Amino acid sequence: MALSALIWIIIIVISLLVILLIYYFNRFIVLGNRIDNSLSQIDVQLRKRADLVPNLINTVKGYAKHEKGIMKEVTEARKALLSAKTFEKRAKAGAELQSALKSIFAVAEGYPDLKANQNFLHLQQELAAIEDKIAYSRQFYNDSILSYNNATKVFPGVVFASLYGKKPKPYLEIPQETKAVPKVEF
Repeated sequence: MALSALIWIIIIVISLLVILLIYYFNRFIVLGNRIDNSLSQIDVQLRKRADLVPNLINTVKGYAKHEKGIMKEVTEARKALLSAKTFEKRAKAGAELQSALKSIFAVAEGYPDLKANQNFLHLQQELAAIEDKIAYSRQFYNDSILSYNNATKVFPGVVFASLYGKKPKPYLEIPQETKAVPKVEF
């Protein structure tokens, strides 16, 4: 009778171990897929923003013909974003494009007719909405990384993470140049 009970205990322990192995394997797959999806969403929004730029440039060109340097800067930043192969390069190029777009909006301040142009206002609103979506997508990405990293560092996940070769992943960080506090001088 004692041998039979011992066999049942061993079977239950082995079954629980198999269930845990399967659970954590699937958990790491799901969390990894969530990270990949959120990274893809950032790419989608960056692409949408890049696709709006030619329309914005054409609208601004009609009003600000002598602002060719800014137009070229925006065009080059867009080209860099579209040709970037790695996520890190796309993120850097996206930050450069965002900075260049700020220059266009600063130029628009000097052209009241342009600021009142419906097409320009519509493009400006679309870009603002996309910027919000990019910020949300970056937040979702970092939240996904947090869930994944917690699963790889907290017991018993840390045991299964090492068993499956899963390591914590880095967060998406803001480029150093964007962290700088702008100087305001009078």
